[in-house]
Amino acid sequence: MSSEEIELSENLEDYLEVIYQLETTEKVARAKDIAANLGIKPGSVTGGLKALDKKGLINYQPYAYITLTDAGKEIAEEITNRHRILNQFLHEILQVDAKTADATACRIEHVIDKVTLQRIGCLVKFMNNKNSKGDSYIDHFKSFCTDTQDS
Repeated sequence: MSSEEIELSENLEDYLEVIYQLETTEKVARAKDIAANLGIKPGSVTGGLKALDKKGLINYQPYAYITLTDAGKEIAEEITNRHRILNQFLHEILQVDAKTADATACRIEHVIDKVTLQRIGCLVKFMNNKNSKGDSYIDHFKSFCTDTQDS
């Protein structure tokens, strides 16, 4: 099951991504932690959690830990991967500062198509390759950008 098979708003995708991160780092996800990560009030998460539960993507009971179902975990991993690739592209390749890259990746991850994401992923891998001198293409790009700014 993928996010294309289940209709999810950007907000619900963000909820899944945060729940996945909390399960990965803290072993459990709680409504208050989800709210804190999303920068919203704890009472505001209830509607989103109920919607995800209804779609079979999380196990939710009020005042209990929230867990991803297998389908929810699969979609959350897909969203997290999109974010990671876009963040790498923006930060490592385009040299956008980390905070801006992360925020921009979060917005783009919801609308990017699979083919474009795959091409960006290939570009990130290519740019990280080393040439015969041991330099990466990223090193050359950084140098090019610096030289261009100076002239």
